[in-house]
Amino acid sequence: MILLLALLLLLATFSTKLADRLGIPGMIVFLVLGMIFGSDGLNLIYFDNPVLAQKVATAFLIIILFEGGFNTKKELLKVAFKPAFSLATVGIIITAASAGILFHLVIGLSLESSILIGAIISSTDAAAVFALFRNKSIQPKTAATLEIESASNDPMAIILTILIIDYMLGTLSNPFLFLLNLAWQITAGLAIGYLIGKLSPHLFNRARLDNGGFYYVLILGVCFLSFGLADQLKTNGFLAVYIAGFYVGNAEFVYKQGISRFLEGLSTFSNVWLFLMLGLLVFPSEILTFWKQGVVVALILILVARPLAVFLSTLFWDYSLKERVFLCWGGIRGAVPIVLATYPAAAGLPEGNYYFNIVFFVVLISALVQGSTIDFFAGKLDLLVKKKRTSPHSLELISLEQTRAELLEYYVEKDSYLVDKQLQDLPLPKDSLIIAIVRKDDIITPRGDTTIRNKDILFLLVGYEDKHELLELFDSEATRHSAESIYH
Repeated sequence: MILLLALLLLLATFSTKLADRLGIPGMIVFLVLGMIFGSDGLNLIYFDNPVLAQKVATAFLIIILFEGGFNTKKELLKVAFKPAFSLATVGIIITAASAGILFHLVIGLSLESSILIGAIISSTDAAAVFALFRNKSIQPKTAATLEIESASNDPMAIILTILIIDYMLGTLSNPFLFLLNLAWQITAGLAIGYLIGKLSPHLFNRARLDNGGFYYVLILGVCFLSFGLADQLKTNGFLAVYIAGFYVGNAEFVYKQGISRFLEGLSTFSNVWLFLMLGLLVFPSEILTFWKQGVVVALILILVARPLAVFLSTLFWDYSLKERVFLCWGGIRGAVPIVLATYPAAAGLPEGNYYFNIVFFVVLISALVQGSTIDFFAGKLDLLVKKKRTSPHSLELISLEQTRAELLEYYVEKDSYLVDKQLQDLPLPKDSLIIAIVRKDDIITPRGDTTIRNKDILFLLVGYEDKHELLELFDSEATRHSAESIYH
């Protein structure tokens, strides 16, 4: 079994190159690989335990959401949080209700079953959205709206799904208690995430651990503490995890750069295994028998329910028509709807497999169609921003003690006033230093008479108190450049 899992992981890793060439999301390849290795494919790995899948998927999602929050810039959250939160609450209700009613009218399912499917597929997926946008150059405000929405819409989708299942089983509690529970889920989740996110950097700065590896253990402890505490208090752990990650990621503390790299790798690992596991859980022969209903459900969701939710939920915020259209198309479904699709069977509803197969087919279509064309739509809607050249070299500043310095990475464009300037002529702030220059994939040792060229990547060591002065120097009205901390 270990050998097969290792081979599956290796195949998944190298298959991402094929996915890039074909222009399809990696999650599709991982799902397909899981189905091929699974019990209904080559029958190499038998996995048919939705309850276990749900628990393992939760652990993976905790890591993915924490890393997503960790890398969300404070400026973008301020701009996008309110509309994203509207999409994550009001938008979920609109999606579930409109999609469910249309499923009932078009397919002929009972109204309860139709709205249950609508609730299950109402949430966009953080694992899919974060993975898809990681290497994309989408306009930041729009991309941040989709990312924050996907990280915060799980509570409403989960609550709606459980509410409808309880109604179908005849165990529904007082509607007033439902509303009270919803308010508690959101407010307490935000509060717990804020509390842990604010306290954690102080913990890191005071820990003074001798072995740097223990800082990775510590960040995982913080990550799972935010979810575990929220779960114990019967509030939403996913929202708490994302908010905690956001506040930790926007603070300064020891060993932050190493932790950032660690979280990036762990999040990628979690993404891969999450979709591989869900692929193993699927029986393709069963899914194909529902392809007609699956196509109809997917079309209603993508072309009617999602646009209706986006336009109504963002009515009071300043988004252009193009941005709203992109928000409609960027509402990609992924792991969370598949996990929610295991709830009916786990609760003992008849035809539980029917819900799972329909939802899985919808997720496949959403990921394949929307995920594969996201760049195309962004380009057509003029929402692509110029992508910064990436370097094959990485300089890291990892410290076990608090420092007053930061390492910045700056890309020199052709119209920058820095072009053809010698380093000795730059009025850098005191105690600031250019420590390396990457030019045409080679590293140049900087000297006073070294001349800066177009497309150079500068690595600068700068004190925190001088950071803004340096940014103002490089971010002139003529160039409007910005330096980005490699901590992020």
